[in-house]
Amino acid sequence: MKVAIACDHAAFRLKEAIRLHLEEKGVAYHDFGIYDAGEKRDYPYASLYACRAVQSGDCSLGIVLCGTGVGVSMAANKMAGIRAACCGDFFSAKYTRAHNDANVLCMGERVIGEGLALELVDVFLSTPFEGGRHARRVAQIEALERGELE
Repeated sequence: MKVAIACDHAAFRLKEAIRLHLEEKGVAYHDFGIYDAGEKRDYPYASLYACRAVQSGDCSLGIVLCGTGVGVSMAANKMAGIRAACCGDFFSAKYTRAHNDANVLCMGERVIGEGLALELVDVFLSTPFEGGRHARRVAQIEALERGELE
């Protein structure tokens, strides 16, 4: 597994904490920045860079961050094949993987603490998609994305 991570300027500290956490856990990642607390970046670009890596298969999952997690989630979900979920609790992070096959976790530095964020990263990365009855619903999301759901 290789994880794409990226943030805007409102979430640099949280991205750095997650990056170090992934290193400690031995999880491969690609850091798409920002790389300095003084650097500025609008949140759609954080989603763009990380989600392109998920789309291409270079990374199997992504983590994108902004102040609330909402902006990066909205931007990420505009990209084909991306199922991004803004999560602030353990249950949502676990079941968005298990039931929705989410491939991008979105979080906000200004709304959750570092400890909780690292727990959400761990459960998101370790929870497999259950498939079964949930696969039909994911296929419906994909059909909606292609404009084929009626």
